Amino acid sequence: LLYLGREYPKGADYFRKRLKAAFLKNKDEKDPEKIKQLIARGEFVIKELEALYFLRKYRALKQRYYDDD
Repeated sequence: LLYLGREYPKGADYFRKRLKAAFLKNKDEKDPEKIKQLIARGEFVIKELEALYFLRKYRALKQRYYDDD
C-alpha cells in the first residue's frame, strides 16, 4: 500500500500518515475473522488505488493524443 500511495493525489505524506493511523488503530486486533475483514478491506483499497491511477493515466493519454471533438 505504501508503494501505491506515492502517487496519491493529496501527496505521499498524506497517504502515509493515513495508512499508519489505520494500522495503529487496529494493532491490538486478535479476532481472526476481524483480521480477515481488515485484510479484505486493504485489498479493496489496493484495487481502488490501481483503478484511480489507471484512470488518470488513460485521461492523460487521451488528452495528449486525441482532440476534444
